[in-house]
Amino acid sequence: MKQWRIVHIEEPELAFAHGQTATNPKDGLFLYGPPKVNLNPKRMEVGIIATEEGRKLYSTWVRSINGVISPPETGKEANKFLWPGFEAAFDASWSEDPFGYCKVDGDAIARAIRTGSAHERIFKTVDIYERALRKHLIEEEASPRVWFAIVPEDVYKYGRPQSVVPKSERIASPFSLKKATALRFISAPSMFPEDNENARAFEFEANFHNQLKARLLDTKQVIQVVRETTLETERDPYVRRRSLQDAASVAWNLSGTAFYKSGGTPWRLANVREGVCYVGLVFKKLEVSTGSDNACCGAQMFLNTGEGIVFKGAVGPWYSESNKRFQLSESEAAHLMSMIVDGYKEMHGRYPSELFIHGQIEFGDDEWNGFTSTVPPETNLVGVQIKRQNEIKLFRFGQNPVLRGTAIILDDRSAYLWTAGYIPRLETYPGREVPNPLTVKVRRGDTKIETVLGDLMALTKLNYNSAGFSDGLPVTLRFANLVGEILTAGPSENTSPLPFRFYI
Repeated sequence: MKQWRIVHIEEPELAFAHGQTATNPKDGLFLYGPPKVNLNPKRMEVGIIATEEGRKLYSTWVRSINGVISPPETGKEANKFLWPGFEAAFDASWSEDPFGYCKVDGDAIARAIRTGSAHERIFKTVDIYERALRKHLIEEEASPRVWFAIVPEDVYKYGRPQSVVPKSERIASPFSLKKATALRFISAPSMFPEDNENARAFEFEANFHNQLKARLLDTKQVIQVVRETTLETERDPYVRRRSLQDAASVAWNLSGTAFYKSGGTPWRLANVREGVCYVGLVFKKLEVSTGSDNACCGAQMFLNTGEGIVFKGAVGPWYSESNKRFQLSESEAAHLMSMIVDGYKEMHGRYPSELFIHGQIEFGDDEWNGFTSTVPPETNLVGVQIKRQNEIKLFRFGQNPVLRGTAIILDDRSAYLWTAGYIPRLETYPGREVPNPLTVKVRRGDTKIETVLGDLMALTKLNYNSAGFSDGLPVTLRFANLVGEILTAGPSENTSPLPFRFYI
């Protein structure tokens, strides 16, 4: 019996301009700027879908991030980073005047988000934003690279699945349908067109963020949903509506996201192996299922450059109620993998030399046979199961937890990996509880476990939705649930592969 080994996986380096590297995204952007990539924007072309109040907040916020913002005086040391100004960090200009403006009526939004059932009120509120954008696309020439859908606080409060509108604020709807009745009309349409029209709201997830993105995928427009309160630069200390990050942190995170969604590359992984492709499996149960088809599958493909593409697979009977697991049929696994390797070849002119599939499942025989049947002989295919767990804790002497990157290697195919922990560069652990490790198992194929662990550490640094030092999950799994929710937030349609930035 082999003994366990405790090792430390070195912190991955990130690449920035002038061939420079750093382990912290904020260090690299502050000192060097983003890597020189042809698609990096030289000016930010950001459109907004907003109320008049939202437009004012947007312009004031952009004006603020074009200057220096001091770090907070109190709070965690990990968050105390000065914001140097947008152009200084990203080598691009950002005008406080939006590149395009779709005006929406605040009073109409306030009424819609309080009218009828959850499905109805969210459907009608999304309608307001969707119609405004589609009208712009038809009538205006300005074509922003990314749209900020700026929402009043009411939309956040009442536009989520578990939101409840207080009785005193509810507005009755003359067209409200019971959910069971609406679902019946979806599968067997009514003789009355108005019933079928009113039932449409129940074809979509009762979540404003996910539904808006799902309904606009066909427009090929990148959407960033932003709350009005996030953009507030002057906050009344006596009016506490929500807990916000400090102004410098908001500038770092939202600016990085906007730059990425505009087609830019804020940073890349340095010292990576060529020809490597990582795939995160995506599954989501359908809220409205037809026959035995109860789930949608998809895949997120990530390259060592940080690029990501989402492939939508077929709807089918992929979820088993008996063992509570998702698993593809051999034919669907083959179809999904075929899209992935063909997509990679289209981008690079050749197939990947290594392809890692990350999932929380064990990979069934039929499923794996399907994957391997469409992978070319020159590609080494490896299936890795990654799960969060709290069954094991590792303690060290002193007040700080284990170092991020600590790993216990159990054998040649399995290990525990702490992607969260004490970070020497930050001189702190940016968490609250004793960190839990990821359980990592090479379920299929062959590769060194140390290679897998190093890759996972690197993939925790590709969350462009934040300029944080690292994430607790690799990007292949971090957004799996969110991507799945957007893929299934509306009626199943054939969606061509789209870059990852359309979904987050």
